[in-house]
This record gives sequence, structure tokens and C-alpha cells, in this order.
Amino acid sequence: MTVIIILIVLGILLFVIEFLLVPGVTVAGIGGLVLTVFGVYKAFSDFGSPVGIWVLIGTIILSVFVIAMSLRARTWNRLMLKTNVNGTVDKNLTDDQIKVGDIGVTLTRLAPMGKIRINELVREAKSIEGYIDEHGEVEVVSIEGTRITVKNKSSKAES
Repeated sequence: MTVIIILIVLGILLFVIEFLLVPGVTVAGIGGLVLTVFGVYKAFSDFGSPVGIWVLIGTIILSVFVIAMSLRARTWNRLMLKTNVNGTVDKNLTDDQIKVGDIGVTLTRLAPMGKIRINELVREAKSIEGYIDEHGEVEVVSIEGTRITVKNKSSKAES
């Protein structure tokens, strides 16, 4: 009987892990189903129908109870991180940082987004002309908030 109880408890534990920690249908959910069903099956095969039915009813009641307890807010308040993150995103770029017409160098390939170094600042930029290789020279075409749009500097010289 100990093996049956262990199988059912492990199965229910894996179900809780599946519901709360791992999104989607994963090994935890499938394993929980297999262990629980096997535990109930073993109760029926080892002890007969009357005991098997009681084990099945107990398993259903225990499953509902454990899932209800794990979904309660107080349960998660004990486990929850209680710190606040006080951070901000970059504010709008000012003219003394980057302005239209400034020249910079790509640090990564712009395909069409990538990193550039401009006026000793590293920012993400978007190319209006498709791909620009790494270490290419670029010119700022527009700035909207923190969005920088650039074009290949050498393509301007070729035109």
C-alpha cells in the first residue's frame, strides 16, 4: 500500500508543478498523469474493486484539495518576492547626445536593427536601407524618442 500512496502523491506533486511552474503540456504533467493512474490501477489490481474505488475517490479529493490550496493567494504571498524594482528606460535623446546628421559606426550588423556607437554612446538603431555590415559608417537620419534611424554613410557618397 505504501508504493501506491507514494505513486499517487508524486503524481499529484507533478501535476501541481505542471500547473504552477511549467507552462504548457510537459514531462511533469504527463508524468503526473502516468504516476497517478498507475497508482490507482495498482490499488485495483492488488486489493480489488472496493479498495480501488476508495483509493480513486481519495485521489480525486486529494487532487482537488492540493490544487485549490496551491492556487490560494495566501500560499503565494509566503513565497512571493517582496522587493520593488525601481528602474527606468532610456528617456528621449537630447541634441547634446545624438542629433540628425551625426556620424557613427555599427558595432553589430544592422539587419535592419543592431547596435551602433555614436558620440561615444552605444545605442540600438534601425537601418532604412536594409542590411549594413559590422564596423560600417552610418549617418543619423531621424530620431523619434529613443528610436534612431540611420543610413549607410558610404551609400551617400556613391550617389
